[in-house]
Amino acid sequence: MVFCKAGGFTRYALATWSWRSRVRLMDYPAPDWLLSTAGELRMPFSDTAKYCILGISVALLLLALGILAWQAFRCCTETHTTITLQDAVNRDPLYLVEKSRTVGNYSGAPRTRVAGSLHFSIYYDQLQSQLVVTVLQAEGLLGPGRTCSLEPFVKLRLMWAVSEGVEVDDCTDEEGEGSAPVLWTVLQEWRTRIVKGSCNPLFGDQFSCIMQEDKKLNHINLRMEVRHFDKFSRHTVLGEVRVPLGQLNISYPLELQEDLKTPKKDLVGEVLLTLKFLPTSQRLEVGLLKVRAVLNEICSDAALYARISLQCNQHKLRYQKTSTVAHSLVTVFNEVLMFSLPEFPLEQCKISVSVYETHTTRKSPKHLIGQLTLGKEKSSEDEHWSLMMRSVRQPIAKWHGLLI
Repeated sequence: MVFCKAGGFTRYALATWSWRSRVRLMDYPAPDWLLSTAGELRMPFSDTAKYCILGISVALLLLALGILAWQAFRCCTETHTTITLQDAVNRDPLYLVEKSRTVGNYSGAPRTRVAGSLHFSIYYDQLQSQLVVTVLQAEGLLGPGRTCSLEPFVKLRLMWAVSEGVEVDDCTDEEGEGSAPVLWTVLQEWRTRIVKGSCNPLFGDQFSCIMQEDKKLNHINLRMEVRHFDKFSRHTVLGEVRVPLGQLNISYPLELQEDLKTPKKDLVGEVLLTLKFLPTSQRLEVGLLKVRAVLNEICSDAALYARISLQCNQHKLRYQKTSTVAHSLVTVFNEVLMFSLPEFPLEQCKISVSVYETHTTRKSPKHLIGQLTLGKEKSSEDEHWSLMMRSVRQPIAKWHGLLI
């Protein structure tokens, strides 16, 4: 009986609490605007707009993933391309020529044969003192990638041996005998037309010039370079042919076909340079003092200027030009150019000097006299460069051969 009373009391208490809660909810009802807002808590877009937004999001995600994959691919292939280009540059005959600092670059050292040959004719009219050169055809040419997709042309230079036994610093022959090189000068320059897409181009271009009385044929060489055209003027030399005119009977038209040889450089002058390295400010001072080059003809408006460029890690960073100075046997500049070095080590940098001839009173294209390169390379180190590194903050002067 007691248990029943207790159970009834419990049920009564629960019913009383439920009734009081209902009363409280009814006394304080929720606002109507809140209930309507809770019921309409949905995106105010149609299903078509939602699907469009979703599609755009997926497209942007795919684009980001594609860009990431492309950057990863470039990062992986860049190292491979660099190695391939380096191997190709090391196999390039021009690179081998510029890499050597000996006089073998412009001496009569034996050269290896490259692919292709050149067919041409030479004739010298003794009555008119006129030399006629006709470039007929090149055969069996191969490009840098051993392909036939070439745009070949022929660059001709008529070289005159000014003197033999010229003393230039750091110039010894390949056998170490220490013989001095021959100093040359360019009498005439010609260039054939460009033949596109052919490994056996037909030229048929003819060139002629009047030979001066003091220019004897036994001191003249005809240098013909077969080049692959590049629109950025970085023409690749495929090979060359050198013809000593004094050793041939060219009193009548003489047709010849010669195999192409590995190109080499010729000594055409000297340049006096100073180098000073400032390690604190990471700067390099290059001073151009004098240029010694042969005058082909006396021209009052002939002038020289030099273009000096800094290259680091095989990339040309910047260049500076000197002022224009009247051309003479020894042209004096006495100018110092300042270069700020990048983060690359100095061992990966080199200096290139190009000397040009121009005319001040008439419009004429600039004419390259010669070039030279200074720096430290993997196989050898230029003596001037090593002296500069040992004598920090002091200018070191030295003569260098100007090559073409």
